[in-house]
Amino acid sequence: MRVFNGLDEFTAAVGERLGVSDWHTVTQEQVNTFADATGDHQWIHVDIEKAKQGPFGGPIAHGFLTLSVLPLLSAATYRVDGLKMGINYGLNKVRFPQPVKVGSKIRGVAELAEVTDVPGGKQVVTRWTIEIDGEAKPACVAEWVTRLIA
Repeated sequence: MRVFNGLDEFTAAVGERLGVSDWHTVTQEQVNTFADATGDHQWIHVDIEKAKQGPFGGPIAHGFLTLSVLPLLSAATYRVDGLKMGINYGLNKVRFPQPVKVGSKIRGVAELAEVTDVPGGKQVVTRWTIEIDGEAKPACVAEWVTRLIA
């Protein structure tokens, strides 16, 4: 866990690797809960027996589920002290090069790409690569835009 003492110290880290999260195992229960929350019950995610016969040899996580664990991975990677709040502002480029099979472990690698001034704080772009344990290709590559308010 990398800890920054305020926005000035964080801003000075532009271009640096912020860190690597712990591994997180993607479970079928997590996939099913995500399917219920989003209404995406495609068989490749939730029908275990049919998915075993499918192109991935078993059920896979939704791409958006993989993306949605960024806050979990981020919380285990770095922290900026002295903030009133951080808010999600959006995403730039997002790609899902490799599906995440249920039972796989994933982790996030973060790089601080850009920091710009906004009223009350900073707008931050972090480049995330979500790796899959034992796989050459990442599960997700995304530029996450947040606003940090001091």
